[in-house]
Amino acid sequence: MVQEAKLSAVLSDLARTLATDFPIQGILDHLVESIVEVLPITSAGVTLITGTRTPRYIAASDGNALRFEQLQTEVAQGPCLVAYDTGRSVAVPDLASDDRFPAFARAALDAGLAAVFTFPMRGTTGRLGALDLYRNTVGDLDANDMEAAQTLADVAAAYLLNAQAREDARRATDQFRHGALHDPLTGLPNRVLLQQRIEHAAQRARRSHTNAAVLFVDLDRFKQVNDSHGHQVGDELLIAVARRLTHLVRPGDTLARFAGDEFVFLCEDLTRASDVEALARRVDEAFVEAFELEGVVISTSASVGVAFAGPGEDISEELVARADTAMYQAKRRGGGRHQSIDLREAVLALERHGLESDLRTAFAKGQLDVAYQPIVRTADGKVSGVEALLRWTDAARGSVSTVSIVEVAEQSGLINEIGFWVLERSCIDRARWMNRRPNEPLEVAVNVSAHQIVGPRFAEAVADVLAKTAMDPKALILEMTEYVLLEDNARALRVLTDLKDLGIRLALDDFGTGYSSLSYLSRLPIDIVKIDQGFIADIGVAPAGAAIAAAVTNLAHVLGFTVTAEGVETQDQRDAVVAMECDFAQGYYFARPMPAASLLT
Repeated sequence: MVQEAKLSAVLSDLARTLATDFPIQGILDHLVESIVEVLPITSAGVTLITGTRTPRYIAASDGNALRFEQLQTEVAQGPCLVAYDTGRSVAVPDLASDDRFPAFARAALDAGLAAVFTFPMRGTTGRLGALDLYRNTVGDLDANDMEAAQTLADVAAAYLLNAQAREDARRATDQFRHGALHDPLTGLPNRVLLQQRIEHAAQRARRSHTNAAVLFVDLDRFKQVNDSHGHQVGDELLIAVARRLTHLVRPGDTLARFAGDEFVFLCEDLTRASDVEALARRVDEAFVEAFELEGVVISTSASVGVAFAGPGEDISEELVARADTAMYQAKRRGGGRHQSIDLREAVLALERHGLESDLRTAFAKGQLDVAYQPIVRTADGKVSGVEALLRWTDAARGSVSTVSIVEVAEQSGLINEIGFWVLERSCIDRARWMNRRPNEPLEVAVNVSAHQIVGPRFAEAVADVLAKTAMDPKALILEMTEYVLLEDNARALRVLTDLKDLGIRLALDDFGTGYSSLSYLSRLPIDIVKIDQGFIADIGVAPAGAAIAAAVTNLAHVLGFTVTAEGVETQDQRDAVVAMECDFAQGYYFARPMPAASLLT
C-alpha cells in the first residue's frame, strides 16, 4: 500500500508537470529523480531515441546513471537498445553473469553497476526510448516493482508525446511567423515586418522626438541579369546583394527586401541628417566591387533614394513612398547614385502614378488607338508606307503625348503588352488596306521600345504576330532609337539579327539625338536611317541642321542604307531633303497622322 501511494504521488506529480507546460527535458529529469524514491534502485536513466537509434534526449538521476546511459550509446549495445528495438522489458539481475552485452557489461561493472532493469517507453505511434533502472547490488525486482516501472515508463511516454506535440506546434508556429515576416530568398525582413518596424519607430519617435530616415535601394538593369543569365543567377545576385548590404546595417536599424530587386533601410535615432547621407554613400560604394557568383561575375550598380523625417515629423509608409520617388529621381539621372527627395519631383511622381493607373484602365477598356502618318518617296511624292503612332485621348487630360505614354508604360511594365497590341493592330490594318487596294503595296513602320527588344522572346513573339496576321515580313519595318544600344548592347544586336532573319527591315529612328555616333551605323544590322526632325527644322534657320542632315544622308548611302527625313513641314524643307537625296520623307507638309479609315478614303 505504501508503494502504491508513492506511485500515485509520482504519477500526480508528472501530471502537474504536463499542466505547467514543462519542456521534454524537464519531464525526463523529473521522472528519473522521482522514480528513485519509489522503487528499490540506486539510480535511473532515460534515453529518448530517434528512428536512427541516435539519442535525442538523455536524463539521469546522478552521474553514474548518466555514464551508463551514454555508455550504451557509445558501444551501441545494452538493455536500453534491446528494449527500444523489441518493445519488451529487459531484466539483468546479475550483470556479471549475463553474456548478452559484453562490451557494456565490462565497462559498467568497472563503474560499480551490478544489475539493470530496462522498460520500453511506448506510445501510440511507436516507441520513444527506454527507462533504465540501475542497482549496485545483484537481485531481481519483484513483480509489483516491474509492473510499477513499466507503468511509469508508459505514462511518461504519453506525457512526452503530448509535450512533443506542444513543442512541434510551437516550432511550426515560430517557423510560420518567421516565414510570414521574412523573405524566403534572402532571409531579410519582408514588407510586412518592415511595416511593423515603421509603426514601432513612429511610436518611439513620438516619445523621444528623434530623427528617422528611409533609404530605398533599387538595382540598376537587374532585368538584364535575369534575361542574360537566367533567374537562378538573378536570385544568387539578390542573395549576394542582401549579404553585402547587411554589413552596413547599424544596430537597431532594419534592412528589408521590399519587393523584387528593391531593398529598404529603416534608420532610427539619427542625430542629424548627415548620418543617413554617410550610409547612402556606403551603399553606393557597396556596388563598386563586382559580385562573384557561381560561375559568373556580375557588375551592377544601384539607385538609392533617401527620405528624412526630422524630430516630431510623422513616420509612416509615406516615408517609404518618398524614398521610392527619390530613387526614381536617381535612376533618371543615370543610376548608380543616391538622391534625396525633391518635393517638386514628388508632385510629378504622383501625377505619373495617376497617369499609370489611368493608362492601365484605358488599355484594358480598349481606349487606345493607332494613327498612321504617310511616308512618301521623295523622287515622285508617292506614298510608300505609313508609320504607326500610338494615340490616347483621356477624358480629363485630353490628348496624351506618345512620349508620356511610352515612358509610363516602360516604368509600369505595360510596354510589352501595349507594344505588341500596336504591332498586331498595324498588321491587321495593313491587311484591310491591301484587300481594298491589292495593287498598291503599303509598308508599315512600327516603333518598338528598347525595353521590348532586350526582353525575353521578343523575336519569337514578333514571328507569332506575323503568323497570326498573315503579315508579309518584307512589308514590316520596326523602328527603334539609339537607346537600344544602352540597354544591353550584345543582347540587342543578337535580337536585331534574329529579326532580320525573319525578313523584317529595321530602322534607326531619331538618329543624332542619342548616344551613338556615325560609326555605329556600320555595326548595326539596320536598313533605314531616319534623320531626327530637329535637324530638319533647322534647315533654312541654322546652317548646321542642313549640314548634319546631308552628312548623315551621304554616309548612310555609302553604307548601303536608305534615309528618311522626319518632320518635313515646309516647301523649303521638302526641297532641301530632295536636293540632298534623302530617299523618303514624312511630316505635316505631306500629311498629318490619321485614323486607318481616313487613309483609305
